[in-house]
Order: sequence, then structure tokens, then C-alpha cells
Amino acid sequence: MSLEKYVDPLPLPEVIEPVGQVNGVDLYKVVMKQVEQKLHRDLPKTTVWGYNGVFPGPTFEARTNVPIKVKWINDLPVDNHLLPVDKTVHGAEPPNPEVRTVVHLHGGNNPMDSDGYPEAWFTNSFKQVGPFFTAKIYNYPHIQPAATLWYHDHAIGITRLNVYAGLAGFYLLRDECEDQLNLPRGRYEVPLVIQDRSFNEDGSFFYPSQPDEPVPVFPSIVPEFFGETILVNGKVWPFLEVEPRKYRFRLLNGSNSRFYRMRFSSGQPFIQIGTDVGFLEKPVITNELILGPGERADVIINFTDFAGQHIVLTNDAPSPFPDGDPVEPNTTGQIIQFRVVLPLSGTDTSSIPTKLCAFEKLTEGDATRRRNQPLIEGEDEFGRLILLLEGLRWSDSVTDKPELGDVEIWNLINATPDTHPIHLHLVRFQILDRRPFDVEHYLATREIVYTGPPVTPDPNERGPKDTVRANPGEVTRIITRFEDFTGLYPWHCHILEHEDHEMMRPYEVVEEMEE
Repeated sequence: MSLEKYVDPLPLPEVIEPVGQVNGVDLYKVVMKQVEQKLHRDLPKTTVWGYNGVFPGPTFEARTNVPIKVKWINDLPVDNHLLPVDKTVHGAEPPNPEVRTVVHLHGGNNPMDSDGYPEAWFTNSFKQVGPFFTAKIYNYPHIQPAATLWYHDHAIGITRLNVYAGLAGFYLLRDECEDQLNLPRGRYEVPLVIQDRSFNEDGSFFYPSQPDEPVPVFPSIVPEFFGETILVNGKVWPFLEVEPRKYRFRLLNGSNSRFYRMRFSSGQPFIQIGTDVGFLEKPVITNELILGPGERADVIINFTDFAGQHIVLTNDAPSPFPDGDPVEPNTTGQIIQFRVVLPLSGTDTSSIPTKLCAFEKLTEGDATRRRNQPLIEGEDEFGRLILLLEGLRWSDSVTDKPELGDVEIWNLINATPDTHPIHLHLVRFQILDRRPFDVEHYLATREIVYTGPPVTPDPNERGPKDTVRANPGEVTRIITRFEDFTGLYPWHCHILEHEDHEMMRPYEVVEEMEE
């Protein structure tokens, strides 16, 4: 379907307000609803699932060390999903209901009962709940620095479908250090969630019901999904009118599988100030920005010298990344248009700091344990591609049990041909390095033989992260401290089709064991 680009203005999600208090703590209520929403001027209204009935959901504005409570309410259709459900996928088999939800605050440092554990799902009016469901109201303590978080569905076996249907939104956490930075703010701070979708002629979402290669399952999960159009904040190829001044953009890759390698058609740089879960130590200037699914970037863009120009944010990331099919320059190669046409409303007094906010830097000497975590591919019982962590499935016994307070290094050993965005719940980690290895030798012997020296992360990856791009044929090393909460938490690939098809494992943070 051919749709004209840059005919709709960029919508900005509303900021949600509390409905009351519980024991002095602000309480929010969010209702998941099925609604119709206009996603492009020339499309009929599209049926979507939205938090509080909008896609994307409303934005939370929260403060470090100021806790809140959220009651997530499922008011979606009781029986039938909006999209094709593969009931052979673990967690989606009968008698589990087709429509189940559970909300994960991505990047949040939260207790297990408020993390959005995949098997803590619930249905309309809580009539059915998953085996790990414990609480109708989630507690978010916000015991972490300022960050660009986001919330999305995480129900086991159907995360890809629930997020695709619209269940995602921004969650911005602020603190005193951010307050002291003279960054663009107010209407000059704009959240941008970038997603890809395909449409049927009637305006409904198209999502494939089977892979390109025939399989003995219908409907069947697909290896990845790549849409034909790009949406920003729920609009297809929108435009944003801006003043010739500095803006702060919170960029989020909210796509199921698509990576973005972004540049400006004007050639101007990104001034990156933050990664997934916090500020960098100092700004990084880069002409190219790569985001895998689930990754975020906090950037300043200066339009001062571009008055009167129309500037396009472009994408040239292959799909699958990094060696798949090239993008189509006139469609998925374009994301959003910035029109520098508004008059300057006043002197731009914001600035680009030379220093940002400090965070705890971990070194190899801090680590008490190292774990090898292989990423491998194979076939499931129906002959379909399946990606696995540690060679195990979600339902296999827990093998990773870090002790509370311990610092560990995880070696993500990617023996597959594609990049996987690996996300760990609960923790903030740092990337140590990436190093090429002999994949064939590893698959035959499980011995790592390096074929080159380690490479340090790019300067704009050297902040606190919760999602890391594990490139093919490389060992990506991350280091983290497991702190604040014990319990079961997932780690997984954030390509949602992979996550739903077993590329997800639980790990358990346990109390310190006595000698």
C-alpha cells in the first residue's frame, strides 16, 4: 500500500495524571482498551489496543526516590485477539486465553511482583491470571537515576502481538542532576517512539499468519517482522514543525524486529547525552545513530542554522541487521520530517553541557563471577527457526542465580548470523567490549577461540544500558551489579518474535549465600 509521506503532524502523547493517593503515594490507573485511531490521512481508522485508549500510551513523568503506584486494567476483548495467535508457542497453548496482558516497565529497577513477569498475566477484569500473578497494583520505587524508560506488554507467547497492536508508551524519570543541566525543556523536549507497521486496504494492521516458507502450523509465528511503513508516535511518516533552536529528543526503537541506523538529510549531527537508563558522562557528537529494538537514545538536535529547511531523519539499516535486505530509500529509509519553519519564540537560553551526570562505573576487578551465555539457532519440532539462550528454553530450570549485591560479567556469545538486542530486566549494565571469535569452532566444541582483539564500545554506548546489541560472530561482554531486589527476572532478545519463540530465560537473584 502506497501512502504519501509527511502529510500528518506529529502527535505528542499526553502526560498522565494520578487519580488519587494510597498511604500518601500517588496512584495512577491505566485501562487497556480497543479503539479506532487515525494513523494516516489517507487510511481508514485502524483498530488498535491502547493504554487509556491511545496508541502510543500516555507518558508518565516521574521523579527519582518519589514512588508511585499503578493499577493496570485489562478492558480488552475477552475471547479473540486482534492478530493471529500461534497456539503452539509456549505460553499461548490452550487452555490459556488468547487475550492476556502484563505490563513491563522497561529499564525499571522494581520488585519482582511489579516487574511484569511474562507469566504474571491477567485477562479482562482479572477473571483469569497467570501462575506468577500476585498484584493488581504495581509499586514503582524509582530508586534509580533519571532515564528514558518505556512501558509495554510482556505476556508470554504473545508479546509481539500485544505490542504490535499498540501497547507501548513512554515513562520519563527525572532527578536533581537533570534539573541542574540547562537542557531544552517544555515544548522543546519531544519523545519519539519509532515503529514499523503494515496495513490492509481497510486500514487494519497486517501481521503475517505464517512464514514465507510453508510450515505445518497455522497461524504460525514468523522469524521476524518488518513493516512497510514507519510510524512515529503512532502516525505514519509524520512531520514536526520546529523553531531554529536546540531541541531535546527522546528516541525509542519500539519496533518488533527492525533496527534503525539514522542520519539527518542535512548532515547535521546528533549530540547524544543519554543511553537507555541514564546520562552519559559527557555529550557525544555523532553523525550516525544505531538503535536496536528496545534501545533508547537521549539526544539534542540544533536547528539554529537550518531556518526554512525541511530535514528528514533517514534510516539505512538492513533487515535483518546487519546483513539482511537493504531498506527502500523512499519508504522504510525515511522516518520523520522536521520543518524548521516556526519563528523563534524567544532567545534560546538552553545549552549543551560539557559534563552530564556521573554513574557508578564497574571494572573487571569488581566482578565476582563470569558467565558464558551462548546465543544459538536451531529448529523446533515443526522445522521452524528457533533461537535459544544457553541452548535452553524458557521452561527449563533456572541456571543463573546471581547473589544480591554481586557484580557479574556476562559473555554474550553470538553464534548466529544476526545482531540480537539483549535485554536484562532489573539491572543497569555497562558494555565492556566486543571481540570476534571462531563461530564454527565454538559450535563444534563450545570452546571460544578469538580471532581478533577486543573492541571497546562506541563512545555513545558508554553509559548505563539495559539493552545491548550482540553482534554476530562476536562475544559481547557486559558487567552489572545485581542489587535492591531478589526474585525471578527475565533476560531475552528484544526482537519480539525471537522472545516469544523461546529466546528468553529466567534468572533468579538470591540472598547472599553463607560460606
